[in-house]
Parts: sequence; structure tokens; C-alpha cells
Amino acid sequence: MDVEAAAAYAERHGLHAFVVQVGGDIVFERYGGGYDAETPHALYSGTKSFWGVLASAAHDEGLLELDEPVARTFPSWNAGAKARVTLRELLQLTSGIGFGGLGASVPTYDAALAVELKNEPGTTFTYGGIPLQVFGAVLAAKLAPRGLTPHGYLHERILDPIGVRVARWRTLRDGTQPLPTGAFVTAREWLRYGRFVRDRGEWEGRRIVAAEAVERCFAGSAANARYGLGWWLSPLPAHPDVVYASGSGGQAMYVVPSAGAVAVKFGASSSSKHDALLKRLLGA
Repeated sequence: MDVEAAAAYAERHGLHAFVVQVGGDIVFERYGGGYDAETPHALYSGTKSFWGVLASAAHDEGLLELDEPVARTFPSWNAGAKARVTLRELLQLTSGIGFGGLGASVPTYDAALAVELKNEPGTTFTYGGIPLQVFGAVLAAKLAPRGLTPHGYLHERILDPIGVRVARWRTLRDGTQPLPTGAFVTAREWLRYGRFVRDRGEWEGRRIVAAEAVERCFAGSAANARYGLGWWLSPLPAHPDVVYASGSGGQAMYVVPSAGAVAVKFGASSSSKHDALLKRLLGA
């Protein structure tokens, strides 16, 4: 790996942080733009990287089924094309819901559930935040008997066992926290989560989530072969095992199991391209 070349690219595109871990050791760390190792950074849509893994773990626990319809939880969806929308399609962004629900426009659960479909479920990949909010509504309903919110379940099931500290979560006007965006963490904390993903659900010799549950997140759909459950899949044919999380403004976490590597980049420029940074990092 050429971390200096990758860092130089990141610096040309509004570097806030670039941290690389190989095995159990951080081998490179650089900050800019007023950020340091202790400063939390917004992940924006990088927040989506938590929910596919959690949903897959919840599937294994029997809390939900990835291929169950939304209508199983919300009978109002049991009509027309909405009756065919599954939780997997929500997470793959192939549910038929149109573009929207990003940034300041993330809807509440109720508003998301009221949105009409634009396309037949499973046929079209459309990036946006509304599908994650529909999934959040389903998950919240399933967790209500436990007295847990989706974010509380995420902490209980994954983040707390691996020691990831989220500095804060964004809150919507109804007091709930959104799923498609809203986490603020330091580079090292997100790197810790990336290490857990790289090691396929294991943390320091303890099995937190089944390896198969993590692997489920890295299968593309018929509508978009390069997007799984909240994760983008490799843009580099020479490195097919790469997966990455992506957020607005150049936020990224790259996981490269074949190299035992995880890299986190925070930035302030949408001109940063994932394939360009990865080519420099991996010498592709």
C-alpha cells in the first residue's frame, strides 16, 4: 500500500483526517482543516454503514427477516406495489422510493411511511434517505416491546461491545434520530467499526456478529451490482474484496480484507473520488 500517495490525494481534496490501520496497528494518521484525533466529524451518509450490518444481525436473531415485506409491520403498505417492498430492498435502495430525504430533508418515520413509490420495487436503484427511514420505522416497531429504539439497539448489539463511542447523533423535530445520516464520530472511532467489519463481526477474539451476517451486506442487487446493504462494493476489478462507506463532502471508510487494512478519510470536498484514492492507496 502507498499511504503517502493516498494522503497526498486526500490533502488536495479538503483533508480533515486520514487514518490507516493494518492488522491491529495504526500505520498512518494525518489531520487538517482544524480537525485532530479528538474532534468528532459528521459521517453524513456514512451513517448508513451501521444499519445493514445491524439488520443482518437482527435477521439471525429472529427479530426480523430481510425479505419480509414492510406490510407485515405496517398494514397500510398492504396495497399495490407497496405490498411487495421488502426490508432488503429498503437497505439496497431498490424499494421504488424516489430520490429525496437527504441532508436537512430527512423525514420522520411517519412522513417516510406516507411517501408513494416512483418505481416498481426491485427494478431501480435510487439513492436517498427515505428508504432508511421506512426501515427505521419497521425496526422501531419491532423493538418497542423491548423498550429500545433502533439507535439503542445498535449500541447494545454492536457499538458498545466493540467500544465505539458516538459523540452525538442528530435529532429530528419529533425527537427521533435518523438512520440515513446523523452520526458524529472521531476518525479512530469509525476506524474501530471498520476493523470489526474487516474481521467479519469478530472483535479481539470475541464473536459479536456472525461472519455470514456481515457478508450479506456485500452482495449487490440486480438494479445495482455495486451497492449492498448500506455499503458500496469495489470499483477496482483488481481488488474485488474492497467495500466502502461513503458520505457527502468526501467522508469515506475503506475496508480491504485481503490487505488486512481499514482507512478512514474525512474531508470537505465532493471532488474527492473513491476510485482515485483507492488506486493510490492500493497501487492499482
